[in-house]
Amino acid sequence: MKTVKDKVAAVTGAGSGIGRATAVLLASKGCHVALSDVNMSGLAETEALCRAKGVRVRADRVDVAKREQVHTWADEVAREFGAVHVIINNAGVALGATIEDTRYEDFEWLMSINFWGVVYGTKAFLPHLKAAGEGHVVNISSVFGLIGVPTQAAYNSAKFAVKGFTEALRQELEVESAAIGATCVHPGGIKTNIARNARVTMRPGWTDERSSKDFEKVFATTPEQAAEDILAAIHKNRRRQLIGTDAVFIDLLQRLLPTLYQRLLIAGMKRRRKKMLAAAAPSGTA
Repeated sequence: MKTVKDKVAAVTGAGSGIGRATAVLLASKGCHVALSDVNMSGLAETEALCRAKGVRVRADRVDVAKREQVHTWADEVAREFGAVHVIINNAGVALGATIEDTRYEDFEWLMSINFWGVVYGTKAFLPHLKAAGEGHVVNISSVFGLIGVPTQAAYNSAKFAVKGFTEALRQELEVESAAIGATCVHPGGIKTNIARNARVTMRPGWTDERSSKDFEKVFATTPEQAAEDILAAIHKNRRRQLIGTDAVFIDLLQRLLPTLYQRLLIAGMKRRRKKMLAAAAPSGTA
C-alpha cells in the first residue's frame, strides 16, 4: 500500500503503547481508524487523540481472546466504514515465570491473547481486506519470537508462533497473487507498561519484585518510533520489521551464533541468579 490516506485500519490493543502510537500516526496520515482494547479509559484517550486528527473513528471494547467478539467487531467495522484495508494485531500481555512454576491457566491466558488473538484478528479481517481489493496484515511478534529467554517460555511460545503463522500467511497470499501484504513485526525493548503489568511468579533466584523494573531499564525505543517503523513496513510491503537497535543486534546474534547465544544468556542469568539469591538470603547467611 503506497498510502493510508482515506483508507481504514483496525488496531487491537489501541489503549496504550505501540497500539495507541500507531493508531494516532495512522490518523495523522488521514487514515480512518477502528480501535479496540479491554482498557476502556486508555481506549477513550486514544479515541480522542485520533478524532483530533479529523478522521472517522470507532472504538470498541474487544477481548481478542474471544473469537466471537473479534469476528463481530470486524464485521461491524466493515459495515460502518464500508471497507477495511489494514488490521494491526497488536494486543498483548506478558508473563514472567520458570516453566516449572508456570500455571497452566497462566500459560493458556497468555496464548489466548498473544497468539490466538492474532489468529482471530487475521481470520476475521482477511475476508474484508480481500473485498477491499488491497490491504495489509500486521502481526506483532517480538525479539522473543527470535530467541528463547529464561522465565519467558510462554511469551516465547506465543511470539515464535506468531512469526511462523505470519510467514505462512504471507506465502499463501503471494501464491494467490493477492494484493494484500503481511508483515511480522519484532520489537525490541519498547517504552510501554507491558512488563510492569505482567503476571510474575516470584521465585528466589529467578524472579522478584524488581524483575519488571530491571527489565524496563533496557527499553530504549519509544512507541512513536515503533509506529513509524510499522507504517514504513506497510508502505514498503516488508515481510519482516525489526524495531530498535537492540532488535537488530539480537537478530544478528541469533543468525550468527544460533546456539552460542544461549550460552551467553545462561552465563548472564547465572550471575543475576547469584546476586538475587544473595540479596534474598537472611542476614549473616550469605
